[in-house]
Parts: sequence; C-alpha cells; structure tokens
Amino acid sequence: MLVKELRRKFLEFFSERGHAVIPSASLIPQEDPTVLFTTAGMHPLVPYLIGQTHPMGKRLASVQKCVRTGDIDEVGDNRHLTFFEMLGNWSLGDYFKKEAIAWSFEFLTDKKWLGLDAEKIFVTVFTGDKTAPRDEESIGIWQTQFAMRGMVAKVSQTGKDEPATGVKGPRIYLYPKEKNWWGPAGATGPCGSDTEMFYDTGRPHDPAYGKACHPNCDCGRFVEIWNDVFMEYEKRADGSFAALKQKNVDTGMGLERTAAILQGKDNVFETEIFSGIFGALADLSGIKYGRDEAHDRSFRIVADHLRTAVFIIGDEHGVTPSNLGQGYIVRRLIRRAIREGRRLGIKKTFTDQLGTVVIDEFGSHYKELETNRERIVSELKKEEEKFGKTLEQGLKEFEKMMKDRVISGKEAFILFSTYGFPLELTQELVGERGGNLDVEEFKREFEQHQELSRTATEGLFKGGLADHSVETTCLHTATHLLHAALRKVLGSDVAQKGSNITTERLRFDFTYSKKMTAEQIKEVEGLVNDAITKNLPVQCEEMTVAAAKKSGAIGLFEEKYGEKVKVYFVGAKPDYFSIEICGGPHAGHTSELKKFKIIKEEAVVAGVRRIKATIG
Repeated sequence: MLVKELRRKFLEFFSERGHAVIPSASLIPQEDPTVLFTTAGMHPLVPYLIGQTHPMGKRLASVQKCVRTGDIDEVGDNRHLTFFEMLGNWSLGDYFKKEAIAWSFEFLTDKKWLGLDAEKIFVTVFTGDKTAPRDEESIGIWQTQFAMRGMVAKVSQTGKDEPATGVKGPRIYLYPKEKNWWGPAGATGPCGSDTEMFYDTGRPHDPAYGKACHPNCDCGRFVEIWNDVFMEYEKRADGSFAALKQKNVDTGMGLERTAAILQGKDNVFETEIFSGIFGALADLSGIKYGRDEAHDRSFRIVADHLRTAVFIIGDEHGVTPSNLGQGYIVRRLIRRAIREGRRLGIKKTFTDQLGTVVIDEFGSHYKELETNRERIVSELKKEEEKFGKTLEQGLKEFEKMMKDRVISGKEAFILFSTYGFPLELTQELVGERGGNLDVEEFKREFEQHQELSRTATEGLFKGGLADHSVETTCLHTATHLLHAALRKVLGSDVAQKGSNITTERLRFDFTYSKKMTAEQIKEVEGLVNDAITKNLPVQCEEMTVAAAKKSGAIGLFEEKYGEKVKVYFVGAKPDYFSIEICGGPHAGHTSELKKFKIIKEEAVVAGVRRIKATIG
C-alpha cells in the first residue's frame, strides 16, 4: 500500500465513524511557548482537550505534519525521522477506551483496511503506580479483541523477562509511566495512560540489547505503529492527579512506519517516500543506496534532514536558517545534511536540487510547499553557499584546536560564531577523533553573547502542553489588541506572522517593511491601553469561514480550524476594536490586562518586524 492510499484509507475509516476531517496545522506553533515545533497532532487541539468546544464537533481526524528533533542523533537507523506525518483521531469528551482500541485493531487487521496479521501485533499497557492504577480496562478490552480473532492474549507480568514468541508467548506487556503515559511535559496539564501497538517485523533479536526481546526493546525487531492516549487526569502543581471533567482520546499513527510495514519493509527509508531523493542523491554522488551501511546512513541523514528543512521553510509560517530557536534547528539540519553529502563525495551545491525533489513529491498534498517553492529553494542554496565558504576554513581551525585532543567551550563557540559550526557538528568531529569537548563552558559562552536561548539548547522542542494560565490568557488577548492597533497605525496590509506567549511577555511578529518610529510605537501602545481602560467585553461566536470573513474578521489561521471557526470580538457592535479568528482562550474583559507596555521593536527577516510587550 502506497502512502497516498494509506492517508486516504485512514481518513475514510474515521469519517465513516462520525469524525470530521480537519487539515494539518502549521509546523510552527503560534501560541504555545513550550515547543519549537508541532510534535504531535494534539498540539493544535490543546484548548479543546481541556474543555473548549471545537467548531467541527467532538470527533476529529487528521494527517498532521510533525517535527521532532529530540532524537536527531538516532536518524540514520531504520525508523527514526525528524519530519513525519501523524495520522490521528480524537474524541473530545465522547467515546473512550472501548471504541478507540476496537477501532484501532479493526483498522490495522481488517482486510478492507490495512489487513495486517493480528498474530504480529503486540500491545503495551500502563502497569500502574501510586498516582494512577494499573489499566485493567485496556487489558480486558485487548483480550476481548484478540479473542474475537481466535487468539489468547496472555499478559506479561515481568515485561522484559519474557520474550514474545508468536501466539504461545505474552501478547500484552505492562510498562511504567516512562513508556505508557502521555503528558504533561510541563508542570501541570491533562495527561493519562496510553496503550501502544507494536508490529513484529521478524527481524532477529540482537542480544546486545538484552537477553529477551519485547515490544519496547531497542533492537529494532518491534516497531511502534499506533498509540492510543486516554486523557482522564489533570496533573496539579503539587504533583497530585485529579480526574478531568472531560475524558479524551488522542491517538497517533506514524505514516512512514506504517507504510514500511505494509510494503514489507523493516526500514522507513526503503518506501517510495524516499525513492526520489535517493535517486537524485545517487546521481549527484555516483553511489547507489544499498552499497554499504556507512554510505546508507549518509543517504538517510541527507534525505531526512533536507525533507524536514523543506517543510519548515515552506510552512505557512515558515522559518529560515538562523542562530536562534527554530531557525537554529533549520540551520543545524541543513548543515548536517551538507556534511553527510560531502561524505558521499558531493562537492558542488546540491541542497536546492534535492529540495526541488521533495517539493515535487509532496507539493500536491501540501500546497504550501508549491506556493513557497521559490523561497525554499533560495534559502537552501543561500545557506549551503554560506556554510561552504566557511566549512573548509573552519575544519582547518578545528584541526589546530584538536592537537591536544581537547576542545574548550570557548573554542567551540569560536567555531560556531566565526565559522558557523553548530555545537552538534563540533561534538561529532570531536567524537570521531576520540577527544573531549567542554559543553557546559560552550553553553555559558552562548548565554554571555546572547546567541542562543537555553530553550533551544536544552531541547524544549521535545514536546509539551500549552500553558493556559491567567497570565498567558490575558497576554493572548493583548496580541489581538496589538494586532488591531498596528493595523490602525501602520495600515491594513499589516498581517500577523506568528506569536509566542510566556507567563511574562508576548512576542508578536508582523509584516512591515520599515522600522517603526518612536511616535508610531507610542501611538500603538496608547490605542491598546485605551481599549484596556474602556473595559471592553471579549466575546466568542462560532460561525462558518464565509460568515467570519463577512463580519470583518481577520482570518489568519483559518485552515487549522476547518469549516467552522471561532471568532473573538473585542468591544461592542458596530465599533468593535478587534475581530479575529482564533481558537482561544481569552480574557473576559480587557480591563483584566491592566496595562500594556511595548518593551522592544526589532527586525526578524526582510519585511517582518517583531514586538515584545508585557502587561500588568
């Protein structure tokens, strides 16, 4: 089964079961400060998972673009990717474990859908601890489902100690929170146990990973293909867990991994997803994929990293390479791909050519890639040329530094700031030569020179739920007031390009070609504070996109909401201060914001400015 058919079948299956199909949200979270990228389909749905009403109903399904860079060093094996597509379905206070598990198993094994062999599917369940009980309900449901297919599903009480041996061995494995629990990444938020489905590829177990093989073994025999999360708890600030008023189901199936299984592959890179870029790489390098493991690893890294870079740059809220936050990740991916390309013997620029292959492959499904083709190709070429100019010189400097087989943090920072070497590249080079690198000193240099925020270096992009505290809710409302004020002062061509909200401040990116004058900043600030002083009401209405546009709403992110949207009105009819499509949440009245202060206005990239502001 090809990827296109898998996408279609998944959405068709859940559509038949009353799910509204919603489009993929942006890879760049607009109002979630806990993540650099959208790492799961649930991120755009956080407001609805904690109780807000979704315009499309209580049952949803989508194919979501995702980026995870927490395990970037694993890319090159048979299953890890930085960019991937996540097939997901959700119940927002509707059905729960029984339906979710039954539908997952049906879609996987029924011949009308994927038709996988049930005997090759193994599942994991939460074993329980002092904060939450063992998930007996899921165990019972799974045993019933397997029994319906003539199988006895034994439970492994000891986990790793019992190898999975077909129909005779354990079928259900129990694991603690580290393996079978989802969220929250932050201190508080919705969370719950999950049940995961693994497919036995038949690959021989590697004893290096332990005596017995089991679903969560790292030897590669078992591949996780689906995860059903049951959000029924809320973690409180004191570490305790309380029952949620609304029980949710949040599932995720990796498109690439599932496609590999359906095509009889034990390697995600051997599907048609990567055949085009591998072919282009072979033409450029003169080496065919499959020659040897070392070269194959380089093929995989180049293909994965450039595919990810294309999707991030080409996103509707695309990010270009830089030394900060999301831009740093893009730069790291591109430069790591370039280095692996050099290992394959490619000496001329090549990333723009491979980027074109990715756009041709995915542009028909993800229209934004086609729309932003010129920007993608241009940014890839620009970054490669920039890196190429300093790479050879930087390598010479590195060799001088490595005479004593030790690189200090200050030296690593020089390689970064002067020669454009990401920390990870220096770490790889040092590791290859058996040397040592003072990473902590390097981080201190970063902070001192304000070159990179700690969030990026510590991997905050790994995931998490958004903060919906009073402070961030009020700051969210402030972004609407700011946006409206900017359009009044600078003109109606001003459009939001992104925002980031923490409990201390808001960051708002918008289109404008010139630096704002002190007078303009003062006028914008005054308009927002005037709206706060007037204690304007903030009201929400659900309506169609057409009706929202007719009302005068600014439709910034309408694609992620579907056919119906939420529109927030600030003020009273007919003289609303702001009308904007948004998922929420917001303050009830503007007076809750107290006072608005712009603390900085600066350039981001050509044609885009950034304002940082506080309230209170």
